[in-house]
Amino acid sequence: MTGLLLALALPVAAETSNTEAFGQCVARLKDHAIAAGVSTKTANDVLTEVEHLDRVIELDRRQPEFTTTFADYLNRRVNEDRISKGRELLKEHRELLARVTRETGVPAPYLVSFWGLETNFGSYFGKMSVPSSLATLACDPRRRSFFTEQLTAALRIIDEGAIAPEQMEGSWAGAMGHVQFMPTVFLKHAVDGDGDGKRDLWNSLPDAMMSAGNFLQHLGWDGDYRWGREVRLPASFDYSLADGRRLELAEWNKLGITDAFGNALADEPIDAALVVPSGHRGPAFLAYRNFNVIMGWNRSEFYAIAVGHLADRIAGAGGLQTPPPEDQPNLSRDIILALQQSLNGRGFDTGKPDGIMGPATRGAIRGYQAANDRIADGYPSQDILNELTVAPEAENQPDASEESDD
Repeated sequence: MTGLLLALALPVAAETSNTEAFGQCVARLKDHAIAAGVSTKTANDVLTEVEHLDRVIELDRRQPEFTTTFADYLNRRVNEDRISKGRELLKEHRELLARVTRETGVPAPYLVSFWGLETNFGSYFGKMSVPSSLATLACDPRRRSFFTEQLTAALRIIDEGAIAPEQMEGSWAGAMGHVQFMPTVFLKHAVDGDGDGKRDLWNSLPDAMMSAGNFLQHLGWDGDYRWGREVRLPASFDYSLADGRRLELAEWNKLGITDAFGNALADEPIDAALVVPSGHRGPAFLAYRNFNVIMGWNRSEFYAIAVGHLADRIAGAGGLQTPPPEDQPNLSRDIILALQQSLNGRGFDTGKPDGIMGPATRGAIRGYQAANDRIADGYPSQDILNELTVAPEAENQPDASEESDD
């Protein structure tokens, strides 16, 4: 009986210990915030009410087992419903968006595109308490310093009267409002777009759109050029050139690249990098400087292409001339790790295997493809995985990256 009582008591004791540790951490966070300039009243009022959210830790730890293909990523985000809604909102908010463009240089279709991708045009901001989420993450050792800074910034936002603490809801990681700004980005780049004396990214669309434009302007948006464009590559194209190098359009012209309809590229003194997100069977893009600006918002080539393509579609353009293939494999970290090990074993150096598809791994794949009379596009097709005896079950696995964060 004593053993049974002890066993029953252990989870309670552990829970009590964790609660005490969180309480002690929050006390330290309170001192840190006050020292950083947050008012004592705000620090006390807000941090007294925060709760440890186990769900936040779960989401922070979870790495999607399967990464989505480019086709799945793009088709989920740039679909007819979103395009149609974006065009409606472009008309509905024409005057506001024109003002943002005049003041920041960012064209209206891009502003609407970011809005659509971040919160589906304001229909879902996230349902987590931002103070509780950030306190939970700031008390976790994995990224304590980063989230302590974010929590302090969130308290400063409350201090300035932008929003009441009980209304400060967002994603599990603390991104907030129509355009999902992290608190530090809010403090640096959010603006009062409607003249009411406060910066409200939840309830004021003028504030949100002007803030998005201000942030993109700060990141270096060039209003004279677009994000990039779909292009057509010649049959004998050397895909090793799709390694991030930037060449002027005249150079890409000489290499036989045309626009998506077969016309010569514009004779403009600008440079671009070639991006082939799904290998030689899929679409190819020349990415201009604004592509890098978009990646300053979210460090993902898939995201940057989706923003640019959705903006084009909202502005009235048609779909891609070369749709991405839908029969490509989803790749887990374990599959990529096995691929790296297999390539290394065959003398094609990927560096230290880490399960991440980076430039070294793509270079090793290109080397293997070239040595075996394949198109050296650096893309791990199902055939390549089969040849390298890497998990043929990679094909058609579910995409875990779309799981809800609520």
